[in-house]
Amino acid sequence: MLMYLNCHMMLEEMRRVAENNEKRGPILMVAGPSNSGRSTLCRILLNYAVRLGRKPVFVNLDVGQGHIGIPGTIGALLVGRPSNVIHGFSQEAPLVFHFGYLAPDSNWDLYNQLVSSLSEACIKRLEANRKINKASGIIINTCGSIEDEGYESVLRAARAFEVDAILALDDRLFSKLSRDLPKVSKILRLRKSGGVVVRTPAQRTKEVEESVTEYFYGARTSWISRDEFYKLRTLPLYPHSFEVKWSELKIYKFVCIDSPPLSCLPYGTTIKKKSMILGSINPGPDILHHIFSVSFVDSPEDDIMQANVAGFVCVTSVDVEHQTITILSPQPGLLPNIVLLQSEIIFVDTVHGY
Repeated sequence: MLMYLNCHMMLEEMRRVAENNEKRGPILMVAGPSNSGRSTLCRILLNYAVRLGRKPVFVNLDVGQGHIGIPGTIGALLVGRPSNVIHGFSQEAPLVFHFGYLAPDSNWDLYNQLVSSLSEACIKRLEANRKINKASGIIINTCGSIEDEGYESVLRAARAFEVDAILALDDRLFSKLSRDLPKVSKILRLRKSGGVVVRTPAQRTKEVEESVTEYFYGARTSWISRDEFYKLRTLPLYPHSFEVKWSELKIYKFVCIDSPPLSCLPYGTTIKKKSMILGSINPGPDILHHIFSVSFVDSPEDDIMQANVAGFVCVTSVDVEHQTITILSPQPGLLPNIVLLQSEIIFVDTVHGY
């Protein structure tokens, strides 16, 4: 914990210098492999900053965890008060972009484009909200993939956000970052905390399910088990279920397509292994129990990757005969928009048995 406190003091000194020079605050990136304590370190540094009256921006690039929004997204959030043990940070007015997968290696091209879009939006908001954020800066949590394309993605994110400091939770990663990012003023190596618990794939799957359940029904308010809590029906939130006609929706999904063989292309052409397209989805039984992001764009011709997500819904029933679907939504009435982006996340609602 002492080394984390030292990191906080370093950040606070950088904030004081920025305040005196009337410049933006420090942008810190936390990088490391899976099960290294990145998320916990970010939360500790954010809480330290908030308790000193700061209002830093928290950026989550880890699509496997729902720190902002739900898993399968990346996002940013202005942190104004300490993290609650049960509820985490307040989710007021977050900036969330749809990715749709639980691991960035499912679509590196899309992931990197979203990170670039998020960095542009964050830097713009930082300048626009300078009076609120002052010199508090940004703290970035990266994904746990640090090899090959994962490492290249970390480099791209560091350059896109113009980071001033990096905390590396891996010796080899520290050496590579020090070599490849000479313009970053501070790159520090930290030891992995002894309290880090290695999570199994089954535990990660359960965490995703719990994150989606809490989005619709709220977090438990007592220390009883989650299963017992939901059985008691004393839920903080109560989502709404309603039918929507197929004709009223436009459903899309980001998909990867394999490039044609090199022999089919002109001489000297270089190709990527996979290309990304936005494909239209026809409503049907295949979308049952899938999570969808409600996009703010009006049509696919708009740049979906530059658009924030309004929220999330789940398809709980598909009526092929009448061409309607039943949607589980946090709010009643009409959807904020008709453009839905499909996620690979499956959510079977067992709380009320939809």
